[in-house]
Amino acid sequence: MAAAAAGTPQRCGPTTGEPLAAGGGGGETSLKADFERDGYLLIKGFASAAECSAMKDRMQELIGKWDPDKTLAPVFVTDEGQQLTNQGSSDYFLDSADRIHFFLEKDAAGDDGKLKPGLEKARSLNKVGHGLHVVDEVFKRYSHSDKVTNLVAELGWLDPVLPQSMYIFKQPMIGGEVTSHQDSSFLYTTPRPTCLGLWLSLDEATLENGCLWARPGSHLEPVRRLFVRNPKHFTERNTSAPQMVFEPLDADNKANEWEGKMPAGWQPPTSRGLYERGFKPLECEPGDLVVIHGQVDHLSLANTSPKHRETFQLHLVEGPARGVTWSDRNWLQYPAGKSFPSLRAERLQEQERKRKASALEADLAMRRQPCPLLLPGPTRPPDVGSDNDDLT
Repeated sequence: MAAAAAGTPQRCGPTTGEPLAAGGGGGETSLKADFERDGYLLIKGFASAAECSAMKDRMQELIGKWDPDKTLAPVFVTDEGQQLTNQGSSDYFLDSADRIHFFLEKDAAGDDGKLKPGLEKARSLNKVGHGLHVVDEVFKRYSHSDKVTNLVAELGWLDPVLPQSMYIFKQPMIGGEVTSHQDSSFLYTTPRPTCLGLWLSLDEATLENGCLWARPGSHLEPVRRLFVRNPKHFTERNTSAPQMVFEPLDADNKANEWEGKMPAGWQPPTSRGLYERGFKPLECEPGDLVVIHGQVDHLSLANTSPKHRETFQLHLVEGPARGVTWSDRNWLQYPAGKSFPSLRAERLQEQERKRKASALEADLAMRRQPCPLLLPGPTRPPDVGSDNDDLT
């Protein structure tokens, strides 16, 4: 894969993996056009090495402060058979919307739901979520940066708000696969789905350690199912019923064959079944960003290598200024009276701040200008024939 120039983000084609030219005429395509065609983008060098290191270092600090003996940190899985049992019946999961909660890797939890004795906590986590962009300054700084705001605006989101962020570990040797899914199944808006994922690679992500796979063009397919709050539990108050259930929407879609599972023949090293169904691997270097349409079909394989593959992921949706409503059936709900952080509001505030700063600087510059000296004008000789003339 061709290397991007330092500090110059580039995007890659879905089939060749070669960086695509930046948009701007002359036959070159725009980010938005590529995104609308394929449903995803691979942008090289989106975040700097310093930004990636800062997030990784900060996560280690957060893990250091976390006491697993005082926290019921459930196992996080994406397997269809276990997802409802784990996330679908967990207050700890539902309460994580605007907080920092820790979720264990499969087989790391004991019968009591806590970390098994003797296991290193930093190597036993599946993910941390879902309010890092709200609570922590390091992750908030990236999440609300100009580069994120400008990219989202270029892709056509006019009132973006940030419901969710996640730090995914994909631990060496034990990091499990993430089954086929659409993000809009879990983060749904009405009257239309508007979810957008920003998947930032903090380490090298390869076929060996579980890189992302996406199916180009699948964003044109409907949302196949929704992960919703179970009315039997929340409305009928049947506490024995699971808190969350899957509700099918597009039963005739062929992709339901592998929805919440892995397509037949997915196993490495060939992963032939993925290629046959149109999936493409998206290998990344640290700082590369994968932009994911909420309806794009994507997955990742297990990390069976000794290499780390950590990522920081943001999910945003259109906000109320675009006539879009966050579904009250979604699992993720902020406390009453608390709104999702708005990138548009912050962008407007930043523009106003810059306008005021520019006006103040201009005013100060005017005040620093030296005042012109008032010098007496030239003396005019008396007019001939005036009363001052004495000719006698």
